[in-house]
Amino acid sequence: MELNAGDIQLSPPERLAVLYAPRGRQALWEGFLLLERRLADAAREGRDPLMIQLRLAWWRDRFDQPASDWPQGEPLLALLRAWDGERPALRGLVDGWEARIVGEDGGADLGKARVEAICALARLSGFEASEPVRRAAAEWLGLETPRSPAPILPGAMRPLVILRGMALCETSGKAGSPLRDFLAILRLGLLGR
Repeated sequence: MELNAGDIQLSPPERLAVLYAPRGRQALWEGFLLLERRLADAAREGRDPLMIQLRLAWWRDRFDQPASDWPQGEPLLALLRAWDGERPALRGLVDGWEARIVGEDGGADLGKARVEAICALARLSGFEASEPVRRAAAEWLGLETPRSPAPILPGAMRPLVILRGMALCETSGKAGSPLRDFLAILRLGLLGR
């Protein structure tokens, strides 16, 4: 499995999280996480707002088209073809990044779009976008204060469990050595908690 799309690559924890998804669902997670990184790079602060809008408009135009009409040479689009039925969620991510950078919403639209994209990913994985999925996504993204116990999610959503757990370790200051972090990921991956 290729864990990059051009010059954008997943972080080591993201790579490991993707590997905990069932084999047939790993490309869904990989595509989502790489798109997030690509859009964040396109909307990087300090860039000219007009250039940001032009970069994001290219992605918006793609997600307004059926996947069968997408250009063949873009590796990230190839990963996202399985999202064809959930293209509105991908378009929402683009709109969220644009609102965050050139709008005045302070990132609220982006947070909502990210949660909706995770819900779309759950549907693509064959699960209902339930309240536990929404809660875990919001806690991972720092949109909600984490509550105990952690939400119980289906195995196909195990990457979300890992990403949420790692984010909670970072925000609580419990992130430790690389070995400790690796062991925490393994525990979350194996036990789901």
